Amino acid sequence: MGKSAGARRDIANARIKLDVAQMIYDARTKAGLSQRELAERIGSRQSVIARLEDADYRGHSLSMLQRIGIALGQQLELRFVAANRRGPRRAGESARQKRVLRRAGCR
Repeated sequence: MGKSAGARRDIANARIKLDVAQMIYDARTKAGLSQRELAERIGSRQSVIARLEDADYRGHSLSMLQRIGIALGQQLELRFVAANRRGPRRAGESARQKRVLRRAGCR
């Protein structure tokens, strides 16, 4: 059965929010930093980092992502990819990503 255009759009939006949250979490933990330590490096509070790492958060901004990248000694890279991209991404999802997708009703 096919999904409605609205459902596909909701799933795509959930995936983007999840990917951004996961990207921040992965970069922070790879750097060995707590949420509080990262927040201090960008001149913010731990609660802000917690929100940014929440897949349900809708307020990600390019400037905040750039600040995080700089604090972690990394460069932010944005790109467009084909909308019908499938395959390896699903296979490589982390347990955290799978839980969030299930909770969002995307599974």
